Amino acid sequence: MTDRIALVTGASRGLGFALAETLGRQGWHVVAVARTVGGLEELDDRIQATGGHATLAPMDVTVVDAMRQLGRSIYDRWGKVDLWLHPAIHAAPLSPAGHIDAKDLAKSVATNVTATATLIQMIEPLLRAAPRGTAVVYDDPRAGQPFFGAYGATKAAQIALVNSWRTESVNVGPRVVVQTPAPMPTATRARFFPGEDRSRLASPQAEAARLLALL
Repeated sequence: MTDRIALVTGASRGLGFALAETLGRQGWHVVAVARTVGGLEELDDRIQATGGHATLAPMDVTVVDAMRQLGRSIYDRWGKVDLWLHPAIHAAPLSPAGHIDAKDLAKSVATNVTATATLIQMIEPLLRAAPRGTAVVYDDPRAGQPFFGAYGATKAAQIALVNSWRTESVNVGPRVVVQTPAPMPTATRARFFPGEDRSRLASPQAEAARLLALL
């Protein structure tokens, strides 16, 4: 079994699925985290079909105890994480700022901001234990755009947090990277832009390969 450990939080669909599948095909052992069991099982089937290996973790990143359990399990088994990819996101429905649903806003804050901060605390020691531990968080700059209030504000807060972590880690590690994917025909984008010509968009598989090559 490979000794390269990749943790993908948000691995059951879209870009996260494509990233995890690509890494598994490249010989990484993928720890795949998501709430959707069916998506994780499909991912595992695809990785195994190429001779790769994955560990499935059907967990919610907003549940602190579950994330603590995950971190402890990774430490006990491997003692490190070489690569953490974090595409997990809650995309609240588009809404005028004066009509944002309180539950959607709370879930956006919990998933996009609070969970990211919690994961940084838990995964940073595992990344530092690797020779060149790297964390990647994915930007989608929508702050200030009409009707993107809940999503745009919480994504901006997430990236501000990650950029602070990146600056703090320059001399002591881990390596922290922010990437901005090209538009892809994901379910999230379909909710934001119904009716657009999806043939013009980059496939998640192609975008995963491009983004990983940049690392």
